[in-house]
Amino acid sequence: MFKAKILFVGPTESGKTVIANFLSDTTENVAGEYRPTQGVRILEFESQPEGSGDKICEVELWDCSGDFKFESCWPALMKDCSGVVIIFNPDIPSHLKEIETWHSIFISTQSLQENQCLLIAHHKPGSETENDRLPLAPNLSRLPLIHSDLEEEPEDMRHAFYRYLGNVVKAMSESREREEMSIIT
Repeated sequence: MFKAKILFVGPTESGKTVIANFLSDTTENVAGEYRPTQGVRILEFESQPEGSGDKICEVELWDCSGDFKFESCWPALMKDCSGVVIIFNPDIPSHLKEIETWHSIFISTQSLQENQCLLIAHHKPGSETENDRLPLAPNLSRLPLIHSDLEEEPEDMRHAFYRYLGNVVKAMSESREREEMSIIT
């Protein structure tokens, strides 16, 4: 059984906690009130990643605060992570610029493959933004991008995450095989 540590990072008020709660089937009664995450929340659940056959994966979903006052904790959060998901709100123009910073901090410094990373453009209820092509920086445009609309198409989001998780598990498996081969030879 694989254990995947996935970091959810991105600007404040982008929807990280809402998506994390949805994917882990966690319910919190916050009545739509915004409450910023303090540091990190770790949600654990089991999943069957797409393309993994009948393998079950234990997922640790680390819902990280978007507040830079927790920056000193980020190296500890990144330790042994299997994947990074950057979540942003495309309705907030500054988020497109801010996600470049998140990429440089959480992805460029890791030795993760592109398929271990994911961008989620989270559309909040009542959003007017279409799923058009977003003006992403070149280093971000190489990463897989999904649009999240939990009101209109929640299961599309879940399936897209399972596909992503399948890529993460595959990368972890290949890394483990390379490591075992290097020990043998």
